[in-house]
Amino acid sequence: MERVNRILSNALYQEYQKEIDDREKDRIYCRHNIAHLMDVARIAEILNCENGSLVSKELIYATALLHDCGRHIQYDKNIPHEIVGAELAEPILRDCGFEEEEILHILQAIRLHRTEQEALKYPLAGLIYRADKKSRLCMCCNASDTCHKKEEGRNLFLTY
Repeated sequence: MERVNRILSNALYQEYQKEIDDREKDRIYCRHNIAHLMDVARIAEILNCENGSLVSKELIYATALLHDCGRHIQYDKNIPHEIVGAELAEPILRDCGFEEEEILHILQAIRLHRTEQEALKYPLAGLIYRADKKSRLCMCCNASDTCHKKEEGRNLFLTY
C-alpha cells in the first residue's frame, strides 16, 4: 500500500481534494470527501474478496481515492468529473510509481465508474461502480426528498 500512501500525500491530490471540499462545504447532499473515498475503497475490497480477489487491494484503493478527483472542475466548468478526473489522475499515478498497465486499468475504472453496463465489463471498474453506489447512506439522509437520484437508484438498505 506504499503507492496508495504516496497518493494521499501527493500535492496535486491534496490540492484537488481541498478544491472539492471548498465547493461542497455547504452541500446538503452526499459529499465527495475522504470519508466517501475510503468507504468506496473498503466496500470495493469486500466485494473483491467475495469475488475471489481478482484485483489487487492497492489498485482498488488507488482507484477509489482518485475516482472523484475531477469533481471541482465539474462544478466550475460542467465537464463530467469521470472524464476530467482520469486526466487529473494520470500524473498523480505516474508520480506515485504505478506501472503503465496499472495506470490504464485505473484510468478506465475512473472513466467508467458512473456507467453501469460498461463498468461491469471490467473487474476494477465494476468494483468501483458497485462500491460507489453501495457507499451512499440514502436511508439516513436528511436531503433525500430533494435528491436527484431516482427512488430505485437510492441505497435504502445497508448491505456493506
